[in-house]
Amino acid sequence: MASYRFQLFLNISFFLILAIGQSSIAAANDDRKASVVFAYIVYMGSAPEGEYLATSRQRTMLQKVIRGSSVEESMIRSYRRSLNGFAAKLTEEEVEELANMKGVVSIIPNRIYHPRTTRSWDFMGFSNTVRRNPTVESNVIIGVIDSGIWPELPSFSDKGFGPPPKKWKGVCRGGKNFTCNNKVIGARFYKSVPSGDESARDNSGHGTHTASTAAGNVVKDVSFFGLAQGTARGGVPSARIAAYKVCHKKGCESVDILAAFDDAIADGVDILSVSLGSAESTEFFDDVIAIGSFHAMEKGILTLNSAGNNGVAGPLGVESVAPWMVAVAASTTDRRLSTKVVLGNGKTLNGFSVNPDTFNGKKLPLLYGREVSSICSEDDARLCSESCVDSKLVKGKIVLCDNSGSDSVVYSAGAAGSIVLDDLPVSFITPLPSPGLNARDYDLLLSYKNSTKNPVAEILRSESIKESYSPVVAQFSSLGPNFIAPDILKPDITAPGAEILAAYSPISSPSGSPVDKRRVKYSILSGTSMSCPHVAGIAAYVKTFHPDWSPSAIKSALMTTAWAMDRTKNPDGEISYGSGHVNPVRAIVPGLVYETSKEDYIKLMCSLGYTQDNIKQISGEISACPVKSKNVPARDMNYPSLAASVPTVKSFTVSFRRTVKNVGLPNSIYRVQISPNPKLKVEVVPKVLTFKALKETKTFTVTVSGGGLSAKSMESTTLVWSDGTHIVRSPIVVHTYPSIKSS
Repeated sequence: MASYRFQLFLNISFFLILAIGQSSIAAANDDRKASVVFAYIVYMGSAPEGEYLATSRQRTMLQKVIRGSSVEESMIRSYRRSLNGFAAKLTEEEVEELANMKGVVSIIPNRIYHPRTTRSWDFMGFSNTVRRNPTVESNVIIGVIDSGIWPELPSFSDKGFGPPPKKWKGVCRGGKNFTCNNKVIGARFYKSVPSGDESARDNSGHGTHTASTAAGNVVKDVSFFGLAQGTARGGVPSARIAAYKVCHKKGCESVDILAAFDDAIADGVDILSVSLGSAESTEFFDDVIAIGSFHAMEKGILTLNSAGNNGVAGPLGVESVAPWMVAVAASTTDRRLSTKVVLGNGKTLNGFSVNPDTFNGKKLPLLYGREVSSICSEDDARLCSESCVDSKLVKGKIVLCDNSGSDSVVYSAGAAGSIVLDDLPVSFITPLPSPGLNARDYDLLLSYKNSTKNPVAEILRSESIKESYSPVVAQFSSLGPNFIAPDILKPDITAPGAEILAAYSPISSPSGSPVDKRRVKYSILSGTSMSCPHVAGIAAYVKTFHPDWSPSAIKSALMTTAWAMDRTKNPDGEISYGSGHVNPVRAIVPGLVYETSKEDYIKLMCSLGYTQDNIKQISGEISACPVKSKNVPARDMNYPSLAASVPTVKSFTVSFRRTVKNVGLPNSIYRVQISPNPKLKVEVVPKVLTFKALKETKTFTVTVSGGGLSAKSMESTTLVWSDGTHIVRSPIVVHTYPSIKSS
């Protein structure tokens, strides 16, 4: 049985498993009654000139296949502003008939995507007094595709804001009792199946948290019941927010996500923050986030996407793999919440949890899960599984559980607290005091209990402690490499994503447990959902200084100026953190940038073996692969990082061709440096790049040789171009991980 704390991590730290989001719906008319219909996206490519004509044609196409049934009953929504297509409830026969119609690019089954759920900005050296241009910043619009927003919170007050930028073409369709303002300038909600949740208001807290992290106002003296007290603010406090609610209690449907992209692009957002994903990487043409973000890229909009919470031990790998998006991993800051457990013998154990409560110096009796159940097997009882905790035995006591998700069960039974086995060193909010201990300390706790006649313990209130070895990639953050395109390194970058304090929905339980009746306006969450909006805010910050930069130029600036991560503290290396830890202050002055165009991405897909139809499923247009493009390695795409999949054990020589544009000083000379790795030989030609003007480009080639790599292993080094003022750093990674196709 799945444990509650694990479910809490899924819902609040935001790693959830992809499910096909199709509950069968009985057909409503006589012709279709005997069939079962499901939701599908009928994708027809880029938006045509007229919205009305697009809708009219879509309805005509649908009417032809449903034959006399109601179009209104079948059609879920129309995509007509930035994309062309529609979502509808269809039988298998109707899907087959539509697929053969002229103009239909692809038909995609509806899927359920899920969210991947203060001090962080100062930790990055990005203080509130950093150089800014508030007037320019107020013209930047960040679109947040998530679970909605709570606009009345101080983080979203429009005090001091003027009217929305003239470029804004969106609306405020937030539903009943929802009002936008000059800070939250737009809101829309999407729900494929009508329900009582017809509003852009955030019922879960996730969207409010991510929006305030990206662009929330400066709000002083906030905390979670006194914990993590400080000033909450977003990366660009003067920027505007447009909220697109696609997530509800059961998840986020792909038909709605694509609709949000369709609207956001046409509304005029500058940056898109999308802290959602499936459970594993999928082909670009099967992923609505990849499709939507490709269309956003065409319109000059950069999409930031959470890398996923599959964890260091997860077999599925990083989920966000499309090269036109920024895939953001999660890492720690120098502040960590610790919850101590004081045993009756005076020994103190350090646990992980967000616990604002105190026992006031009182030690309470300890009971093991298997001692508090008479109806369950010993294994289930030790886990404190549902219905296995006898409320008569645990009231006022502390229960020890081998399951790190039993908090809600124990709380409902009336226990005063629980102590759980949990090797994930991240603090989560639980409905009752419930620190997690690693295996070593948990064994010490059990040993004390089993050797003591009347074992007791006290759970202390959590305290903030200084973490000297941060940043470290969080254990829940998904690892690369990129299983779809192994020669493109993913994730791209890492940012703070552990124990982040930000705004929250005041009607949602902070622990995610239905039995938790507490309500707050600011809460502490963890996940790549939290790291993604950090980088979205920084991307918007870069755009305020360089409004004419392309999405790939902004992405390059973020990646090449990132802090180098300490490999000794991050043993998985670049496949866990990409180019490094985002550095906001340096990102606005990168010196050189690697730019990629739509044509470059199409050439990449050709080199991956994508057919013309596959590419059309993404771009919406017929794009012929250039002659011999399939023979051009994917690693030659002009990406800011350099990666190559090489043979196991055998010797190898791989080359990379790159072009950089000068955005630093008009007259500058950059010299190359390679960090030493005895297992790799690296040659760069030329070794010096001389620029005489801004926007001038130079091309160079990197050749890497080595051998003897075992299966599923990697080696890396670093390429640096420097003119003495700017440091342009790119990781070089060779690995033996296979692609999905080859495995």
